[in-house]
Amino acid sequence: MSRENPDHATGTLSLRRVAIDTYHENVAYLHRDCAVYRAEGFQALSKVEVRANGRRILATLNVVDDERIVGCDELGVSEDAFAQLQVPDGHLATVSQAEPPESIPALFRKINGERLGREDFRAIVRDIADLRYSKIELTAFVVACNRSELDREEVYFLSEAMVASGRRLDWREPLVVDKHCIGGIPGNRTSMLVVPIVAAYGLVFPKTSSRAITSPAGTADTMEVLANVELPFDHLTDIVRAHRGCLAWGGTADLSPADDVLISVERPLSIDSPGQMVASILSKKIAAGATHLVLDIPIGPTAKVRSMPEAQRLRRLFEYVAQRMHLSLDVVITDGRQPIGRGIGPMLEARDVMQVLENDPAAPDDLRQKSLRLAGRIIECSPDVRGGDGFHIARDILDSGRALARMRAIIEAQGGRGFKHQHPPLGALSFDVPADADGTVIGIDNLQVAQIARLAGAPKVKAAGVDLLRKLGETVRRGEPLYRVHAAYPSDLEFARQACVRHSGYRIGAPEQMPQVFVEF
Repeated sequence: MSRENPDHATGTLSLRRVAIDTYHENVAYLHRDCAVYRAEGFQALSKVEVRANGRRILATLNVVDDERIVGCDELGVSEDAFAQLQVPDGHLATVSQAEPPESIPALFRKINGERLGREDFRAIVRDIADLRYSKIELTAFVVACNRSELDREEVYFLSEAMVASGRRLDWREPLVVDKHCIGGIPGNRTSMLVVPIVAAYGLVFPKTSSRAITSPAGTADTMEVLANVELPFDHLTDIVRAHRGCLAWGGTADLSPADDVLISVERPLSIDSPGQMVASILSKKIAAGATHLVLDIPIGPTAKVRSMPEAQRLRRLFEYVAQRMHLSLDVVITDGRQPIGRGIGPMLEARDVMQVLENDPAAPDDLRQKSLRLAGRIIECSPDVRGGDGFHIARDILDSGRALARMRAIIEAQGGRGFKHQHPPLGALSFDVPADADGTVIGIDNLQVAQIARLAGAPKVKAAGVDLLRKLGETVRRGEPLYRVHAAYPSDLEFARQACVRHSGYRIGAPEQMPQVFVEF
């Protein structure tokens, strides 16, 4: 048994960093035989308040029986919690029962299907951002909002509250642009092309992106192949002022922090309700200081949005909330029937991006064309550009090499990694997936191909993923490869292989069987 500290009676213990990543949840650990645990009447999974050196955090209590984790005279805290306290191992800390969140009555009303007002959402989001909610309470809120779908006023109130929960940037510019895709399309790395094109034109484009949630790569994961994306806020602003743009991970900027906490629950539940999606996206963009946003909504049989009526409903919800929050919004509905580009996974997607920037003949044309059209729509936000001229301006910037020069400058400013896209060091283990019949590629399942890339190791293993060799409308012969899977570890390769055996993600048939989609470009 550990020697007990005489300060036990006052709730004072020696702080111990427990090296467990609890993903946006503060967790505290007490030994079951700890005198403080017995005296205070704590229960596992209850909320406790931890104080050290003038700092205070709320945490969920876990009770342990192994003194190798936490001794009787120690208070353990998880990685995130320890970082917030900003004290060394062994520093004295106190632990006490935490008051329940003030917004719990509003949460219960939402669980019962009631409509909530502005102050209700402000209280709930404030408690979420302060980490006062347990994972169980967070889950209840997410599920309640998904089950009884938020009306448009509630989505506006939630968005407004999420902006208020963190920092709001002011670039002191009349025009600050951004671009976002609602997701669900593998390989869709248009942001990494749109940013250097638009920044080279001269508009301010501070692109803060997320890491992958359920996909094989997010923009931040792919940019990390080329440069550092975890930038101190002051350094990020210096880069934007010098180069008119950046491509960074948004986690260091404290923008809409309640959204990051909610995502930690939405991800394992695979919940992505329209109201929460709108609030998540718009709150992040407004907090980042954007005045104008181009939003990409892809539609297709295996995209997040499956039909034009559904896309139009989502567009109207985005437009309503954006107007209430004084954000100029241009929604573009695009083709989401298949992945964009050839690579799926950070290294492969970075290769595609650099090929387009360098005007390489081997560059995927669909990625080039979509990026030019999105960049053109953003450039048309400028009062100096007539409607319809943006595409041609964007194409000239890309063809002239100015976009490449700007991207290289941004990469260097973010600590470039010397990536060689001509021969990227892909996962050493690979296998090809062959066509099972002669015919035309009439379907590519975005979800299945993305899942195969994830099973192969992406995005954690940057060199893992799927390299597409055939796209919609192309003819194949039985036995010819449809795509190549890359992995770094035998177990990942085998997981991916088994998934391919169950369903390759491709359908082969006659050209007239290919699904049609009517989109804006």
